[in-house]
Amino acid sequence: MNISIIGTGYVGLVTGVCFAKLGNNIICVDVDEKKIEMINKGVPPIYEEGLEQLLVENKNRVHATKDYEYAIQNTDVTFICVGTPSKEDGSIDLKFVKKAAEEIGKQLKNKDKWHLVVMKSTVLPGTTRDVVLPLLEQYSGKKAGKDFGLTMNPEFLREGVAVKDFLEPDRIVIGYYDDKSRKVLKELYKDFSCPILETSLSAAEMIKYASNAFLATKISFINEIGNMCKKLDIDAYEVADGMGLDKRIGRAFLDSGIGWGGSCFPKDLDALISWAKRIGEESNIISSVVEVNKKQPLKMIELLKKHVPKLKGKTVGVLGLAFKPNTDDIRESRAIPVVKQLLKEKAVVKAF
Repeated sequence: MNISIIGTGYVGLVTGVCFAKLGNNIICVDVDEKKIEMINKGVPPIYEEGLEQLLVENKNRVHATKDYEYAIQNTDVTFICVGTPSKEDGSIDLKFVKKAAEEIGKQLKNKDKWHLVVMKSTVLPGTTRDVVLPLLEQYSGKKAGKDFGLTMNPEFLREGVAVKDFLEPDRIVIGYYDDKSRKVLKELYKDFSCPILETSLSAAEMIKYASNAFLATKISFINEIGNMCKKLDIDAYEVADGMGLDKRIGRAFLDSGIGWGGSCFPKDLDALISWAKRIGEESNIISSVVEVNKKQPLKMIELLKKHVPKLKGKTVGVLGLAFKPNTDDIRESRAIPVVKQLLKEKAVVKAF
């Protein structure tokens, strides 16, 4: 199948390159000329384990451009994979999503063939139906469900293992506006053996947010348990192992530490809290999860000061600035508050 990908960040590029590995022809669209040049040379502009090798192996199937017209006219399916950054109040900024929908709509206006638009960016429930769909119809002059298709297909990729997560997913969620769209997207995923869940557009959007909120909750929970264990000289990892053997709980995401970070969890939980306020609902658990996470890095400083009460002038090594292993992404990394507090204590920081 011929597929266009709007946005070449972690989600977009991994999605495109992995679909190329499965035999599809990919056209990536981005506004950054440097990224376009790198991709066309077979060099990924981001670090993700295994991505460069896949891009090199499938170089003939992956092409990058700034030209929306070329991309839409020469493909059958378009994935929107642009960023949805946070505003100051925690709500998400849809400017990149809106721009992508407008540009796609303009090109659909001049296209005779039916075309499927797939929303993959993380957006709050109702966004695909109430924001993306009207823009596509407005700028194309066509009707969704008749002249073009629309689906919501959330990503569940973890940075550092995103290639593996794409090729070996736990599940695939297809939120669809019309039956033809559902069938076409399901056909694209026909070689995957995992369960495929078919839902409404809004349910698909909510599944993504609910999943991330639950995983963040699990981490904050085990961090609180870990803090208690330290006070009592209990091995928190033994406790986690014992909990994890219960099939209702599972061992994943039960490693206590200094908290969660990255480009997804902080943004998504802030968005959920902001959205809950807007619709008149409470988000007490999610808000508490965020508060626990904000305080957790300082627990490491407290632990250090038990052994080295005065940090002024001391040289302290910080091993790892990224928010997790196997990535170079430091966005919302919990190592940053640790470094800032060490500097505030007048310590000399050497980071790796």
